[in-house]
Amino acid sequence: MRFLFKTHYEQDLALFKHGGQKFWYGLLLLALAAAPMVFPEYFISQLVFVWIYSVVGLGLMLLVGFTGQVSLGHAAFLAMGAYTEAYLQQRGWPFLFSLASAAVVAGLTGIVVGLPALRVKGIYLSIATLAFGFIVEEAVTRADGITGGNSGITLGSLEIFGLTINSETRFYYVSLFILILCVLGVMNLMRSPTGRAFVAIRDSEISAQSMGIHLARYKTIAFALSAALTGIAGALYAHKLRFISPEQFTILQSIELLIMIVIGGLGSIYGAIFGAAFWILAQQLIVTAKDFPGGRRAVRAAGHLRNVAEDAHLPRDLPVLPQGNVPTAEELHEIGTPEMIASMGLPA
Repeated sequence: MRFLFKTHYEQDLALFKHGGQKFWYGLLLLALAAAPMVFPEYFISQLVFVWIYSVVGLGLMLLVGFTGQVSLGHAAFLAMGAYTEAYLQQRGWPFLFSLASAAVVAGLTGIVVGLPALRVKGIYLSIATLAFGFIVEEAVTRADGITGGNSGITLGSLEIFGLTINSETRFYYVSLFILILCVLGVMNLMRSPTGRAFVAIRDSEISAQSMGIHLARYKTIAFALSAALTGIAGALYAHKLRFISPEQFTILQSIELLIMIVIGGLGSIYGAIFGAAFWILAQQLIVTAKDFPGGRRAVRAAGHLRNVAEDAHLPRDLPVLPQGNVPTAEELHEIGTPEMIASMGLPA
């Protein structure tokens, strides 16, 4: 264990606490930069999804993990960013401008959602954001002239400063660079008075208000920033898949995003990245596991776990494991169904 003796307040606000952190972060950055030279293209493609979902996780973590406002409609903000990017690319906008526009459109939508939601909290806020997700899903389905409706939209090749991003390796570096910028932005935000106000609201709204924190203002800012980050991820998501349709932005997508940050650990910037990595890579491991002896049983058990997490009792289950820890056998008995418990080989 390393003990740090701090003599100035600036040391407590420093981005890196000591030189060791700079070394290890630098080493990690070099490893990520060298990954496309070592791993096959399929694995790099999965890492791109991890980076994109990590940006979504950062946005959702900002709202849920740091401000304490649960959202079940973040797939709608992902859709806003994706469709904005697709629409503007078809009209010849440069990527940097269309990416910024996707963030602005999603952020403004977050303000529109955040203002009415100020009067509710807890499960009622979850229901309000859930309704917003359904509204956006229906809107993009019916707006055929803009979104293509159920037929979807196909995106062209991505170009940045005249360079065509026509390979997984190039898009990997683009996604990683944007993720690093988002991580640095959120880290600096959480060191600022605004970030500290978010945490105060999460811990106790009454105490925060008594200290002079304007609840409505900071909750709206949290919604806007969270939606903007998700909009950026939506733009990357659209270019990664090269095709988007309303079926990709359903309520199940919103629930999966929420589960992702709960697994990673609420209230942690790194938890957003760990949760995204677990969610993407675990699905690939499950698909691979079914080809091995006993793998199909593990796949069925994983399916039961996913059904439990995605059922209508999610708002009830979140307080059981608020820090996103892996549940013990006793906790699984509390939140699981008898069928799930039996399929995992646990005693009834």
